[in-house]
Amino acid sequence: MAVSANKLELLQIADAVAREKSIDRGIVIAAMEDAIAKAARARYGSETDVHAEIDAKKGELRLSRHMLVVEQVENSSNQISLADAQRANPGAQVDTIADTLPPLEYGRIAAQSAKQVIVQKVREAERDRQYQEFKDRIGDIVNGVVKRVEYGSVIVDLGRGEAIIRRDEMLPREVFRNGDRVRAYIFDVRRETRGPQIFLSRTHPQFMAKLFAQEVPEIYDGIVEIKAVARDPGSRAKIGVISRDSSVDPVGACVGMRGSRVQAVVNELQGEKIDIIPWSPDIATFVVNALAPAEVAKVVIDEDRERIEVVVPDTNNQLSLAIGRRGQNVRLASQLTGWDIDILTEQEESERRQADFENSTRVFMEALNVDEVVGQLLASEGFTSVEELALVDAKELAGIEGFDEETANELQSRAREYLEQLETELENKRKELGVDDALKTVPGVTSKMLVKFGENDIKSVEDLAGCATDDLVGWTERKEGGEPTKFPGILDANEISRDDAERMIMQARVIAGWITEAELAKQPEAAETTEDQTA
Repeated sequence: MAVSANKLELLQIADAVAREKSIDRGIVIAAMEDAIAKAARARYGSETDVHAEIDAKKGELRLSRHMLVVEQVENSSNQISLADAQRANPGAQVDTIADTLPPLEYGRIAAQSAKQVIVQKVREAERDRQYQEFKDRIGDIVNGVVKRVEYGSVIVDLGRGEAIIRRDEMLPREVFRNGDRVRAYIFDVRRETRGPQIFLSRTHPQFMAKLFAQEVPEIYDGIVEIKAVARDPGSRAKIGVISRDSSVDPVGACVGMRGSRVQAVVNELQGEKIDIIPWSPDIATFVVNALAPAEVAKVVIDEDRERIEVVVPDTNNQLSLAIGRRGQNVRLASQLTGWDIDILTEQEESERRQADFENSTRVFMEALNVDEVVGQLLASEGFTSVEELALVDAKELAGIEGFDEETANELQSRAREYLEQLETELENKRKELGVDDALKTVPGVTSKMLVKFGENDIKSVEDLAGCATDDLVGWTERKEGGEPTKFPGILDANEISRDDAERMIMQARVIAGWITEAELAKQPEAAETTEDQTA
């Protein structure tokens, strides 16, 4: 390879490669300089510090050898004595000097080595360009052509890069062949050793949202907003929409004239049925809308646990409609709203209320040593536990029909005595189980929890710190096509919420010295650091 043959030839090669690979011309020239320097080192010695410079305008190549000026030479390949340097240049000091080298004729092996360096550098630059281009496009829909299918995954040519759709990110029974056009959602871009990996999805909830944005001008313009999306890919989906303009119907805008807009999305998603639901800031209203077409008679909200109980009429198969085939309707409604939804018929709710009433009556009779009439009075007034009775204002108790101030004080006195006795029994049980006193210092831990911890071999702060949230409150596993399976935790679901369990574990980790309070405060959610096995 005679570099001096044509000064402009190097620039022409650099321009052609830069255009073909869509990378900066300067990067190609720098790669060529590195390659020529490497080939020159094969001629002058691998330890020689050879530099190559290509004039970006004229194409002229300059080779130079950099030598380090030292008092005492240890390596003659890249060092020169101060005396020798001053003979060549009287002003030389302890520093680096550069000698100009003559142009070289490169043999076949040297040329091949240089070519490999250029190819490697250009490939790295191309990968970096591809990563920089696509990392800011996460959340966009792209169109591509299927390049090949590997082990069920589809490799898509996007023109300026390749992407992959994994088997689990494709719709069920969806088959692609080489040359097929495909539209998908970019949900992740990662920089990996073999180059940037662009991951596409056709099952992601936001893929549907973006498709609606393309089909519905009101969404693109921001007049109608998609607040939530829940999908059972390839089968059914629900989207919650709201309008910022009272004159625009959000559901009608998404449906379009004779269903043309929603049908375009349905066709893209292989016939996936879509329920378009008006979103509401009132969670009860939103849940009722999400469960359509089922009728709802009543809703009961538990804000602390983000759980909502829905009561449906006994008639017209309303329970089946609300639950849906294989629980699909209620599952999608739960995903859409972000709340756990329990569905009961009016009869089931009545039977459960009666059972709760009888249970509360029995608890009061046993704990307070009162007759059935008094127990029923307390239960009918909404009291569900002895703790509530002990903490309530005595005037509220005295206001119950049939009670007076003396009766109220006596009931509260008995309630406190019962709780003190129960606390003593739990404390003794805790000690028998060998649970450390230090575990009592964790905020939120009660005596009842300490006993349950001991029974499950959690006997120190470190043991609790090593737990996952699911260990304490359990989890639900949902398998496609089947009913959800619930796995109970150490604590009763009514005893503590998932958020409180997460906070308890994190506080235990602080006390155990695993993390500091400052580190805990930096974390947006304790949940992010605990294992979550919920499927």
